[in-house]
Amino acid sequence: MTDILPEETKRFVRAALPEADETLKAMEDRGEGFPTVGREVGQFLRLLAHAVDAERIFEFGSGFGYSAYWFADALPEDGEIVLTEYDADELREAREFLESAGFADRAVFENGDAMDAIEHHDGPFDVVLIDHNKDGYPEALEAVRDKIAPGGVVVADNAMVSGIQDFDAILAALEGDDPELDEDSRGIAEYLLAMREDEAFETSIVPLGEGIAVSYRR
Repeated sequence: MTDILPEETKRFVRAALPEADETLKAMEDRGEGFPTVGREVGQFLRLLAHAVDAERIFEFGSGFGYSAYWFADALPEDGEIVLTEYDADELREAREFLESAGFADRAVFENGDAMDAIEHHDGPFDVVLIDHNKDGYPEALEAVRDKIAPGGVVVADNAMVSGIQDFDAILAALEGDDPELDEDSRGIAEYLLAMREDEAFETSIVPLGEGIAVSYRR
């Protein structure tokens, strides 16, 4: 898999982060071998939520709540984050971790398909994280696009790599070629191309973790 950052750069970024609390340490122990966004991206997500004064957040794909932990810490006490997860056991873990951190009162836990969940949650949302099945990224964007507040942001994880998508083929598509794409790579490429052409958004790729696409709603 393509390395996004040299190892010494990763160490530098990690060294500049604050110490983890007990809940985060427990989540990272749980997450060994699990595809979380990682601490560097988590800190950046919290920074984004603070920067836009987020009050409502929606996640497409929450796992055991790792990214939600970072987001929830940036919300006011009356804020809301909607977690979505197919796996009921992982969602139960997410609830337990957020309770441990003192954030569960601002969380809504949706067990099932994120695409079903977004249909019965009205906007506006200040932050949306797309981090579920890669072939579903374009559909997720279409479902949530009009629910994103002006001045809000959409973040797509795995914008560059994920272990199942083809970095070179996605890059070729972005550069104007017509490569053969598997379903996951096509989903990422179509999402990034759609965001690049959408005049309602300004998008930049941030090379942290496995690459995140950050799109600001004008």
